[in-house]
Formats: sequence, C-alpha cells, structure tokens
Amino acid sequence: MTVTETRAMLAADAGHGASDRGSGTVRKRRYTEDQVPLGRVLLRMLAGLVVLAIFVLPYTIMFFGSVKTKAQIRSVDPTYFPQEWHWENYVTMWSTPETPLVQNLISTIVIAVFATLLVLLVAMPAAYYTARYLFPGRMLFLFLVIVTQMLQPAVLTSGLFRQFVALDLVDTWAAMILINAAFNLSFAVWIMHSFFAGVPKEVDEAAQIDGAGRLTVLFRIQLPLVWPGIVTAIVFTFVACWNEFAASLVILSTAGNQPLSVALTKFVGQYETSWHYVFGVSVVAIVPVVVLFMLIEKRLVGGLTAGSVK
Repeated sequence: MTVTETRAMLAADAGHGASDRGSGTVRKRRYTEDQVPLGRVLLRMLAGLVVLAIFVLPYTIMFFGSVKTKAQIRSVDPTYFPQEWHWENYVTMWSTPETPLVQNLISTIVIAVFATLLVLLVAMPAAYYTARYLFPGRMLFLFLVIVTQMLQPAVLTSGLFRQFVALDLVDTWAAMILINAAFNLSFAVWIMHSFFAGVPKEVDEAAQIDGAGRLTVLFRIQLPLVWPGIVTAIVFTFVACWNEFAASLVILSTAGNQPLSVALTKFVGQYETSWHYVFGVSVVAIVPVVVLFMLIEKRLVGGLTAGSVK
C-alpha cells in the first residue's frame, strides 16, 4: 500500500465520521459488564466480615483487658466487656517499678529506626549492583545472601554475646542495631534485587549517555522506579526489628536499654502477673506499626503485587 492510498483511506474514514456526526448518529462503545448476583455479593461480604472478626478478635480482647482491673481479669466469672473502664491503667503503667517503660519505648524506636536505615544504606547499592552487573561469583553471592536468612538470632545468641564482649559493645544500642541490621539485610537485598532487575537496562544507559554517574543513576533515576520495593523492604525490616526478642534478652542487661518486647516480660512473675499492664503495653507496642502500615499501605500493596500481572 502506497502513501497516497493510505492517506485516501484516512480521509475516507474521517468523512464517514463527519457524516455520522452530521446525521446525529452516535456510535456507542461496546463493553460488557460482569453481572454478579446479589446473593454472591452478600456471601463474599459475610466471608470478609468473618475473616476480619477472626483477625481483630485477639486485639479486641487485649484492648478490653487493658482497661480492666487485676481482679476483674482474674475473676472466676469473667466478663467479655469491662464492668468498669479503668483508663488510668495507661497512665500508671509508665511508672511501675518493674521496668522503665519510657526508656524501653525510646530504646525500641532508636534500635528499629537506625537498624532499618543501616539496612537500606547497605542493601540498596548491593541489590543494584547484583541486578545490573555480571561479576564472577554473582550467583554464589546471591545464594549465600539467602542462606543467611535461615540463621536466626535465637540460635546464635551465645556466639553473638561472646563476639560483642570482645568488642566491648555488650548492653549497648549499637550492638542491637548491628544485629538487627545483619539479620534483615539478606531479605532486603533479595527484595530490592528483584525490583532493580525489572527495570530495563536502557534506562541506565540513557542516563549515562547524558553524563550521569552511577550514584546519580541509582538515587535519581532508579529509586523512583523501584520505590514500591524499597517501601516493602522498609516495612518488613522495621517490623522485624521492632519485634526482636531473643538477642535483646541476652545482649541487653540494663532495664532501660531493653526494648518493649523484653520489658513486657517483666510484668509476668512467678506467682503473680499484672495482665492489665501486659495488655496495655502490648496495645502501645502495636500502635506505631499500625500507623506505619496506614501511612504507606498503597505503596506496600504495590510492592507486594508488582510483577504478578504482565
């Protein structure tokens, strides 16, 4: 087909379109709608509510327990709802003699935040380099990275304790920041590696032709493209650091340096347990994580589902 014939066909199509508009005839776009029966919709809503109730019920019981008295919780005829709402439990638990909760909360925040930042600082360049460059031993390196994910702090606590004794870092935040970063680094590298590998190499080449260096390409070109994967790594790393227990119990001996996960056990005694404080501290401990999920929910879902649809 020549160029002249192509132009003639386009002109004919334009003429037909103009005649249709002139005659008042409007072409309707054909589409199909999925007609879902009302019964099926109600069944799906009921199933969703049941799943929601299963997940929310433990937290609801924990919240109700946090505003009860010790006598109400240990009553032989317990009630689901509190007979009297004792909101002062959330005030008095901060000044209990068992543990300094304010310092425990600060310790938890410092360890989780700085360990997450350290993981990002190391994982981003490592994931970018392994995704973009073929170097000798690349697959072996990635295999060793994923193997380290099989090792948990609970198994290595004695070795970690001896190591940090030699480094004179026992009972310090720095020790826990290094431990949490080390045990979450492999997961972050693998998550980011898959996202960096999904970006075409032509994007890097185009930026380098314009004079951008490797660091410029990484931070100004790549990061906006793989941001959902970075957010996913941040969330999982932060939550893992926030909930870490075994290594903190062994490495940190001073009550004020211990995180909330360890401080929570101070309310559980051999003969008596302050359950209202246990529930109250648990509620306070999950609030920052819930807020974090609410703030970055959309990007987290995008990171988890990226690559599932072509």
